[in-house]
Amino acid sequence: PTSAQVSAVTEPGRFCYTLDNDVLTTEQRQFYEDNGYLLIKKLVSDEDIERFRKEFMRICRREVNPPGAMIMKDESLRSQYGQSEKVVNKVQDFQEDEELFRYCTLPEVLKYVECFTGPNIMAMHTMLINKLPDTDKQTFLHPMHQDLHYFPFRPAARIVCSWTAMERADENNGCLVVQPGTHKMPLKPHGYPKQVEQHGGLGEGNKLFHGLLDEDEKIPRVHLVMEKGDTVFFHPLLVHGSGINKTTGFRKSISCHFASSECYYIDVKNTTQEHLEEELAEMVRKKYNMTSVELRDIWNIRARLVQGERINL
Repeated sequence: PTSAQVSAVTEPGRFCYTLDNDVLTTEQRQFYEDNGYLLIKKLVSDEDIERFRKEFMRICRREVNPPGAMIMKDESLRSQYGQSEKVVNKVQDFQEDEELFRYCTLPEVLKYVECFTGPNIMAMHTMLINKLPDTDKQTFLHPMHQDLHYFPFRPAARIVCSWTAMERADENNGCLVVQPGTHKMPLKPHGYPKQVEQHGGLGEGNKLFHGLLDEDEKIPRVHLVMEKGDTVFFHPLLVHGSGINKTTGFRKSISCHFASSECYYIDVKNTTQEHLEEELAEMVRKKYNMTSVELRDIWNIRARLVQGERINL
């Protein structure tokens, strides 16, 4: 065979993190295999982003109250700004909000998601982040972490996050920071970073913002500068975080963690995730007055089928 034919044939087992379909080029697949993330420019339209922004504003003003959504606020700003986007840092679990949940069903997003999960796709975890201008307290710094720490389902290779910038994100307003290649590492122990402890415990903004307990400073960091509509897909073991917003504006992004419905739940007892289950269960018990709750119960409530058939999750 000619050299061209040889290079067109991929060696078996070369790609562990992406699946064969015609969406990704060989170069894109190789980039994801090596780095654990892939950035697609201008994937989500301005029109859709504007709709998500408007719905977020309605939630801030309490014109809409999606059931099950966790609305995280900086209470210290409330007396100054009341109900507005200047106070709300994050809307988590928006799966019951029809308008925001449209993000998880966009064909242009699912087309790429399928390259990682296969055809049966569950939307597992949703977030709209409104990174507020920060102070020296670094309240809204999200320390470096691996998302798999929060998930009681496997295999990791069939889970992917889709994260879309709703406006330009750069180092000034706290863009995503990744450590390429760290998706090949195992899940590491997480907990609250030292600066949280030093600030006299947890503000609401920091609840469950766990970070790596022993971060490898030698691994290079890459700041993902993104324009409005740009979308990054990344592996749940990729070490990533975001800096503080040093501007006076707000840095919005919308994201969803997707998983193959063929993934299965695991028991996190006696693992590094056990203390997370205890903390989350405690929060759920307080909020819903439930006596006992397991991590998988919480995920079962959040999970929504968006393509194909529901198998295990």
